[in-house]
Amino acid sequence: MNAASPTAEAREASSSRIRKDWLLRYSTLLVLVLLFIGFALSVDRFLTATNLLNIVQQISMLTIVGAGLTFGFAAREMDLSVGYMVGLSGILVPLMLVSGVPLPAALLAGVGAGLLVGTINAALVTLVGVPSLIATLATGSILYGINFLTTGGRAIYGGLPETYLWFGQGQLLGVPVLAYAMVLFVALAWFVMERTIFGRYIYAVGGNLKAAELSGVNGRFYRAAGLIVCSLFAAVAGALLAARLGSGQPNAGERYLLDGLATVFIGMTMFRPGTATVAGTFFGALFIGVINNGLNLIGMDTYIQSIVKGLIILVAVAIVSRTTKLKLL
Repeated sequence: MNAASPTAEAREASSSRIRKDWLLRYSTLLVLVLLFIGFALSVDRFLTATNLLNIVQQISMLTIVGAGLTFGFAAREMDLSVGYMVGLSGILVPLMLVSGVPLPAALLAGVGAGLLVGTINAALVTLVGVPSLIATLATGSILYGINFLTTGGRAIYGGLPETYLWFGQGQLLGVPVLAYAMVLFVALAWFVMERTIFGRYIYAVGGNLKAAELSGVNGRFYRAAGLIVCSLFAAVAGALLAARLGSGQPNAGERYLLDGLATVFIGMTMFRPGTATVAGTFFGALFIGVINNGLNLIGMDTYIQSIVKGLIILVAVAIVSRTTKLKLL
């Protein structure tokens, strides 16, 4: 026997490793496909074009929030203020519009608020040394108070220009405008993370901060950048959410924290397990969207849906933790 040729045992072991790696990368995607097929077979309205476009529209803002969170997770920083940032932008833009401020200036103010909050979070984490989990939890609580203090707990209705509402409610070539916005920001986030030095350094800092800094990478800058992008994307999602609702709701963004985290955690179970990727986050958002939509069509109570999403997060984190020794803080 040729000593250089692999033995049957070696070939079998190699084949087993390949199968295991394939299952680890794509099992969550397979579950998504099975869920989709299950709902399609059990719910008559699920597979209609109207409902499929509705799913895309429903996950648009969530996907944008999740894409922003991906930057933070990749740098091993967690932003728990994104839901309240969505709420802040979602009341600030409508409030300025009903006050007569031009649409470009109002949108710029919403994004500027995201930049300010992200910068504050980044300073607390990288300069003061507060862990991101605690810093963003605190700023999220502050934003929650500001949102209700600004509006008196009331929604902002009426006086919103049709051009603004078109971003959230309009269609282009039969496809919701929100879907185009989602694709734009997901494509931008994917390009930055996968095809630029900035993205490579974000991953390097999140993978091993000390090694990255010894290689000349400014770890403080890229950790800060990850947190700032989280808030910027949340601000964009908030402005789009208000356009979708046709009003500014001070508490409308709260659910985007749990759902946003779920999209990233689910995404970390596929493609590059243990690593936050934009592609994984997109499919994580689609996973959440299909479940929400299917359970709604079945008539299941929203509280049950919250239980299901909580269980999904636990399972996703457990899978990633056992397979990759997940560390976030």
